[in-house]
Amino acid sequence: MAAVTQDSGVELRRIVRTNEEIKSVVATASRINLMAMNAIFLAKRAGQTALGFGVLSNELRRFAMDLQKQMALLREMTYGSVATVTALVKQARVNRVLERTRKESGGSGLTLIDEFMRTRHGASSVRHREQIAALNRRLNQMIADTAQLVELGSVLARSAKIEAAYGGPFAAALMQVSSDFERTIGTIQRSLENLTKQQDV
Repeated sequence: MAAVTQDSGVELRRIVRTNEEIKSVVATASRINLMAMNAIFLAKRAGQTALGFGVLSNELRRFAMDLQKQMALLREMTYGSVATVTALVKQARVNRVLERTRKESGGSGLTLIDEFMRTRHGASSVRHREQIAALNRRLNQMIADTAQLVELGSVLARSAKIEAAYGGPFAAALMQVSSDFERTIGTIQRSLENLTKQQDV
């Protein structure tokens, strides 16, 4: 019983750390969205010379919105994990009470408690552990999918940097914006790497 409670505590701490990384990525994705809108306006001011940059800025804006949706799904999944782990902790508490009652009772009461713990509560603990394992597998897959999406964002940012060179008198400003995109997306990639490491613990 103590092992279940300890494992659950470790799992809850991991989920909390995962949620913190998710919040960080969501905030950064919001910043990319604002940066992309500013970049679109800058590209319009630059005119024909920054047409490609404007298209890429619009794609980066879409990327930021897709990333925000993906992170919302990740957050929902971690909430599901919290509910499952909490149920496992409650189950462990019930099992402790039953164990105490079992020690204090005798005769037919002892047999009934043994049977109850072996069937219903034993199966319930196994089911909760299986649910946690399934949620963790889905979370790992979603983190991998998000990493692929962020890689696309990184490619868009590098392409925007190339297009910025053709921005004429606005080239320096466009280059600065595209460098900001690249740095910000790099921050998200590091957060996703941290998420992956936390899942492997």
